[in-house]
Order: sequence, then C-alpha cells, then structure tokens
Amino acid sequence: MTSPLPANDIFSTNPYESHSSLTATEAEVLWEYAKLAQHVKLVTQKTRLLSEEPDQMLLARLRILEKKMGLVLTLFKASVWGVINEQPTAEPSHGYDENSSDTTIRR
Repeated sequence: MTSPLPANDIFSTNPYESHSSLTATEAEVLWEYAKLAQHVKLVTQKTRLLSEEPDQMLLARLRILEKKMGLVLTLFKASVWGVINEQPTAEPSHGYDENSSDTTIRR
C-alpha cells in the first residue's frame, strides 16, 4: 500500500495506480473520488473563511447606504416639521360653541 500523498499531489498523481488488488478502472474511480473529496475540503475551507470574516466591500457599501438613509431621515423630519409649522394655529375659542358636547360654563 502507498503512503498518503500531500493534498496538492492528489490532482497530479494517482495513489491507487500501483495497488495490486485494484483493477485500472477501480483505481481511476478511487482517484476521482479522492480528487472530489479534496475539492470538497477546499470549498469547505474557503466557505469557513468567508463566513468568519465579513466582506469588506459589502461593509463599505452598507456604511454608505447607512449614511444616505440617515440623511434621508433627517430631511424627512425637517420636511414634516416644516409642514407642521406652516399650519395655521387655531385660536382658542372663548365663546360657547353650540355644536360642542362640552357643557362647561366659560366666563
């Protein structure tokens, strides 16, 4: 039996090729499985790297969006304040309003 090869060599050298109890087809199939397993390991490693550290470009774009949304909120509040201030103020009525259900006597 052969010793395990480093991960990078699995793509260039078939470790099952010289095994005496395997046919050529079996050796090829096992080699393909070994290469597939190595690809899955590499994808897993890269996926872990991506999930552990945040995407810097995405964070930068989200910060820009956050600043713009803060500006929009400030402008919206200012617009609402302006609309409220443009409304005429109702002067309090000192007389008796016949349509009102308030029965308080005012002097």
